[in-house]
Amino acid sequence: MKIQRRNKANPEFSLAAMTDVILLMLIFFMVTSSAANQSAIDVKLPKTGAVDDNIPNPLTVSIKPDGTYYVDDQPVAREQLEQKIANSLANQTNKSFTIRADENTMHKDVVFVMEIAEKYKFNIAIATVKDK
Repeated sequence: MKIQRRNKANPEFSLAAMTDVILLMLIFFMVTSSAANQSAIDVKLPKTGAVDDNIPNPLTVSIKPDGTYYVDDQPVAREQLEQKIANSLANQTNKSFTIRADENTMHKDVVFVMEIAEKYKFNIAIATVKDK
């Protein structure tokens, strides 16, 4: 007499469910990986869409729309700005500074500070605000 099983195991394996899980994990990691310094000088920073991690710099140069310069919240005349930046970064291992320019600041004032950085081979970062 032949006995048959009623619950016969199906040796086939469907990859559809696993593909869905992998796709959801991929989307999750892509979304979470993309979402990843304050001063007393009141400047409206320009907006940006992409924001990298903040890199702390030992020095901050702020530029107001009227062309006044501040080094670490202390007013500095344009003629003395180069010497002030060079002296401040002389003993630093990280020879870099952050430029915080108001969104209405003249381009020539920002370029003036960038030329100082180029002359002394300093690294610069330009402060922006994340666009909402």
